[in-house]
Amino acid sequence: MKKTGVAILGSTGSIGTQALEVIEAHPDHFSLQVLTAHRNANMLIDQALRYMPKCVVIVREDVYEEVNDALVGAGVQVYSGEASLAQVVALEDIDIVLTALVGYAGLTPTLAAIVAKKDIALANKETLVVAGELVTRLARENGVNIYPVDSEHSAIFQCLLGEQLTAIEKIYLTASGGPFRGWSKDALQNVTPQQALKHPNWSMGAKITIDSASLMNKGFEVIEAKWLFNLRPDQIDVIVHPQSIVHSLVQFQDGSIKAQMGLPDMKLPIQFALACPERVKNDFPRFNFMDYPQLTFEKPDRGTFRNLDLAYEAMELGGTAACALNAANEVTVQAFLELKIGFLQVGEINEKVMRASNFVQSPVYEDYLAVDKEARNMAGLFCSVGEIKGQEG
Repeated sequence: MKKTGVAILGSTGSIGTQALEVIEAHPDHFSLQVLTAHRNANMLIDQALRYMPKCVVIVREDVYEEVNDALVGAGVQVYSGEASLAQVVALEDIDIVLTALVGYAGLTPTLAAIVAKKDIALANKETLVVAGELVTRLARENGVNIYPVDSEHSAIFQCLLGEQLTAIEKIYLTASGGPFRGWSKDALQNVTPQQALKHPNWSMGAKITIDSASLMNKGFEVIEAKWLFNLRPDQIDVIVHPQSIVHSLVQFQDGSIKAQMGLPDMKLPIQFALACPERVKNDFPRFNFMDYPQLTFEKPDRGTFRNLDLAYEAMELGGTAACALNAANEVTVQAFLELKIGFLQVGEINEKVMRASNFVQSPVYEDYLAVDKEARNMAGLFCSVGEIKGQEG
């Protein structure tokens, strides 16, 4: 059996490190070709020496020498810079590219991988949020499969195996509700990043954990689902499921519902995406019904957590609306983590930027670049004002 050649973009992050565990556990199935990191030189060096990929990319050029010197004689080629990300994904021995970069940074290398006719294991939802129309069109034109890694979209994907997309009546994306489920706006006024980073069920990076707390992550997943499964906005619903056992559900036109269930462990959707359509045996912990005698469901609080409705609005508008929303959110989340703005200001500034940014109904690649830059600059200005107000208060 030919091994599947894998490139991991973002190998030092939460998804990347778990993907390496999956690959290490199945040496007969996978062959690691490429690892990349933004600035974590030490971890990238350790990973390269342990897993021996053909090459690595360290995006930050100021630490290139450190990585290169450490890997001299190891037989691992070292590259640097953002442009290298889009180049290494085209290497001949790569069959699938796991895009685990954070945020907008995943778009360009994912597009490059698609043009190079590599299948995509997509853990970077922002790629479809920002430019879903462009990404899915290129994937169709190049005969490329996009396998979702998000647990919710992996669940939908698994429920649809053997089914016709035209038979879908509705899908339900489940959300844990995050650490602030049930909190009022007043209670959220003074929450800290440390509180927001304490997710009840999942272990994730800081950015996605804050997005989960604000329901922006779920809003982005709604947009991602539209593009992955060719759905209308009214076919996508969100329900809060605090136990995170039912990962999502599909309701068909005959009224039947399929759900995918399991313990909250990202290694399962990662493994499924990399090995699809094969189900590879593993030793992950198994779900036991007796450990979860009650599974509960409730509506999300859209009034308190405005980001979810902003995502639906961006999806309805189409064009570059979601690109602007994503750019604003990346800036506001970082500002919140740096104590420059409050938790509720994340959603408030996101809304202002989305409404004020230049809107292009039928964008090309260059339009996405321009809107992303404009929205980031605008969000940065709003965050600066928020910081001043906070200091005055």
